Amino acid sequence: MSAPPTKVQAFETDVAALLRARNPLLLVVTAEESRAEQNLFNAISRAGFMPHTWDMAAGPQAMDGSPEGPDLGVNPADPDGMLDMIRDRTGSRDVWILRDFPEWYSGGGAGAITLRRLRNLARPDALPTKARDDAQAIIVLTPTVEVPPQLTNHTTVLEFPLPERAEIADMLDVAVESAVQGILSNPKNKLNFDQLSAQIVNGSREAAIDAAVGLSGEEAQATFAKSLVQHRKLHPPTIAAEKKRIIARDGLLEWIDPPAGGLANVGGLDEFKAHVMESAMAYTPEARAYGLPTPKGVFLMGISGCGKSELAKAIPGELGMPLIRMDLGALKSKFVGDSEANLRKALATIDAIGRCEVWLDEVEKAMQGATSGSADGGVSADALGAILTWMQERRGEAYVVATANDVTALPPELMRKGRFDETFWVDLPTAPERAAIIAATLPKYPHADGTPRTADILNIDLDAVAEVTDTFTGAEMASLVPDALKAAFADGQREPATEDLVQAAKRIVPMATTQEKKITALRSEWASRTRPANTPRTKPATAGNAAGRQIDIDN
Repeated sequence: MSAPPTKVQAFETDVAALLRARNPLLLVVTAEESRAEQNLFNAISRAGFMPHTWDMAAGPQAMDGSPEGPDLGVNPADPDGMLDMIRDRTGSRDVWILRDFPEWYSGGGAGAITLRRLRNLARPDALPTKARDDAQAIIVLTPTVEVPPQLTNHTTVLEFPLPERAEIADMLDVAVESAVQGILSNPKNKLNFDQLSAQIVNGSREAAIDAAVGLSGEEAQATFAKSLVQHRKLHPPTIAAEKKRIIARDGLLEWIDPPAGGLANVGGLDEFKAHVMESAMAYTPEARAYGLPTPKGVFLMGISGCGKSELAKAIPGELGMPLIRMDLGALKSKFVGDSEANLRKALATIDAIGRCEVWLDEVEKAMQGATSGSADGGVSADALGAILTWMQERRGEAYVVATANDVTALPPELMRKGRFDETFWVDLPTAPERAAIIAATLPKYPHADGTPRTADILNIDLDAVAEVTDTFTGAEMASLVPDALKAAFADGQREPATEDLVQAAKRIVPMATTQEKKITALRSEWASRTRPANTPRTKPATAGNAAGRQIDIDN
């Protein structure tokens, strides 16, 4: 059984088929001119055409970069003359890759003439009617999808994919070979090619490839070069740091370093934790050999402050994957078309990264316009459609974690069975869970010298704290620890005690009191329709270090 084609191979096949079908105008969306052109050259040759390029500085060029302007009688800086030449050219089958063309036909004014010429060529009664031996086609390279309305019916838009793992590996091998050749040219070097290669790779080839997946070809090559220059060997942490900086640069995605400790950082919610550990099994080699499907992710809904975001940040530590936060609101732009382009680029980057967690926090806020008739020009509805399509059809290993507080504001199709593996209801923590939250929060506030603080070391009666915090959210429970620390510091810089936590709790009016009607309504409607993330209240308490109270009843 042959391996499925890579995205780049599928792209080349698609372009070749479109050219053979005599599509006169293709628009390829990419910021990587050089890499895209190499693949376009392959596709154009497969379709039986001769590739050429044009830009406003160099004019028309052959595939080897030699200038063709003088032979063609074209002024390099004259796009209109270039289009006229394509219209009149005979005796050869050519495809013209135009690099800067959107600059000429956008903005009105004189550009309207260029746009009219391009439209005249793209009409079905123009270039497609030329004889087979005289066939001509145009490919416009552009970093953004901005098709003028006049060209909509005449243009086929294609997105050039980011490099996949195999292509990244080839780029890495080229970078290593270049570094080895540079060292071999030094007369002081005493090692041969194989010895130098082993020294530079240093057993880190796979880790370096993993660190670079998700970058463009040019970005990956730059990160490899920086690693080799700085460390004289492959250094995956340097590559990963550059990747984090590059992804953050666009502002479309946020790369978050998950906290150490994984789910141990979150108290309670054992039912959900068990599901995550079950999902982790699906990423093992044995599961792959068995044919177990890759997990899709989870939807966390419930009461605000009960740990949904903390769970989202803790999952990657258990599943062994990076954490990518996608803020759907931040993807929106005031410019027409940019919001959709931003979302497509973000999803393409996620697909290229491969195995990662994609965190959609408070998704109902970003999706509200899709259901409430928001006057955003349909941007929210388009975003919802794009995300639903991606979630349904994606072949990558992205694990999607969506969180929501106000479930009533969500479109029902987002929660349809199959989008996620499970939908969990995160309720107010039970007494054992409240004790576990205090136990998990105390170690997050060690002494400056690293001396830890735990419930055992401080002799905290966790059950006593849990008893006075009924209906507290997880966030309200966690806030008791810093409040107790402040009180203990003010009282002679001593260590916090049980009473400090109890007194801190008495000063809080829980959200379950201030928002009682809303929480009751949400719980009554959704708690029974979803899987509980919390430990059932019928289970005995396991957190805490104090013995249960004994009651003597005389006969």
